[in-house]
Order: sequence, then structure tokens, then C-alpha cells
Amino acid sequence: MAQTDAQKSTIVRAKVPRTLTLTVRTLDRIAPRLVARNALRMWCTPTHARPGEHVPGGVSWRLADGTVGETWGTGPRVYLVHGWGGHRAQLASFVVPLTSAGFQVIAYDAPSHGDSGPGALGRRRSSLIELMDAIETVVAAHGTAHAIVGHSLGAAAVALAVLDGTQAGRLVLVAPPAEPVEYTRQFARALGFSEGTRTLLLERMEVLAHRPLDDLMIPARAAGRADLPPLLVVADRSDKETDPADGERIAEVWPDAEVRMSEGLGHRRILRDADTVAAVVAYL
Repeated sequence: MAQTDAQKSTIVRAKVPRTLTLTVRTLDRIAPRLVARNALRMWCTPTHARPGEHVPGGVSWRLADGTVGETWGTGPRVYLVHGWGGHRAQLASFVVPLTSAGFQVIAYDAPSHGDSGPGALGRRRSSLIELMDAIETVVAAHGTAHAIVGHSLGAAAVALAVLDGTQAGRLVLVAPPAEPVEYTRQFARALGFSEGTRTLLLERMEVLAHRPLDDLMIPARAAGRADLPPLLVVADRSDKETDPADGERIAEVWPDAEVRMSEGLGHRRILRDADTVAAVVAYL
């Protein structure tokens, strides 16, 4: 199956070529396992946004596993985590305000993203589990997190890493998906394969993750927990990639959570909005 921009952003909303949809529907009737296998490969292939603007004054570093990042300033550490197909420069607007407020800022590219090397799945492939593991690896290398700020699927990775035991004083989740695996429903509809094949895809995803997929459902994991750090959820009602209601669902069950909802900023421009950045810095 050919690769398409609809393979995954966070929610699949991009248009898929009709020829691809027809091909998938035909294969789905005669070879559903083949469709599921190729769908998993597409699901695990991030779109590759090239690293953008460079933020002056940072110190570049590279870990032994190939993870590349930069550090700015001194003080309590704030980690910035980009989303699927992203790179560290997408959160550049937070660097100067945070360092001016007395924080040390640490940002990096996840495996198979930006300048970092490939992860366990090889070149140009990654997974939510790898995004989660990268957070733990970077924090272990650089020191205790005063806070972690994550965007999109990176925000889900932050929440799940903390639910798995990563320590942080505060969290900020920008445009987080509450149950990332549920987005396979839109993925299946966009490509044109059946619910039965989606089930086969989920089975393959569970084998790849080495854990039950229910473990990746943030509200269910957070409900009833009293040991989680304070949380600020930031979302925009015009977001076309992540349902803004997902952030509210997370906040409803998180023991100490606030929600900041904006209008008209969408999925990525929210990262550059001065009022949003100021609100996050003030929260931290």
C-alpha cells in the first residue's frame, strides 16, 4: 500500500486518494491480514517535518542512543516534547519566556524524528511507546523534571510516561489525544478497510507495544489516582487534528487539573500564540 499524508497526524482528517481507497477496499475483502500489516507500517511511519528555526543560545547534545536535543538557561528543568512527525523547534516559542522566568529548558527530537537517529523499528519509523520511552531516557540523562510540556501525541506520551512512573512536578498537555488508539477508527475509515481488519491491526499494535492497548487510554489510567502531578490542559476548539474534548476528558479525571481553551488557533498555531505561552509559563 502506498504511503499517504492521511497515515496519521493525530486524528486522520486528510483526504486519501480515491485510487488508494479502492485498492485497500479490494484487498480488504481477499487479504485482510495483508492490509493490517501494511496499515501498521503506515501507522508507525511519521510524516517528516524538517527541523525549523534554531533558537540561539542553546547547548546541543546527543545521547548514546542517537537522541539529539538542546538545552537553554539554568534553573528548574522544563522539558519540551513535540508531537508525531514534529521536531523540537516547533516548541521554540516557549524557550525565551521560560528561561527569562528562571527555568532551564530541554528540548529534543524523538526517535526517527528531526535530527535524532532511528529507534527500535528502524529508520523513519516510530511509535507512541518510543515517544514515551524517550521522555524517560532524556529525563534520566538530564535530571529531575520540574515540569514537562507536551504537544499532540507527545502530550499523550507525557501523560502515559508519568502514569508509568516518570517523575515530574507539573505537566502541561497541549492538544492531547485522550485515547490515541481510538484514532485508528478514523484511520480505517480514511483508508477504507473494515472493522474486522482494524481489529487485526490492533492485535499487531499490541504485540508491537508489548503491553495491553488499554494501558494507553489516559482517562482510564488516571481515574482514581491521587499521586499524579498538577496538570494544565491547553486546547483549541478549532483544532482539526485532535478533538479538543479529549483534553477536557483527561482533566475531568486527573486529580489536580485545569483547562485553558482557546478559539481559532488550531493544532499548531497554538504553540506560537503569545497568550498561550504566557499562560503556560505562569502555570509553571
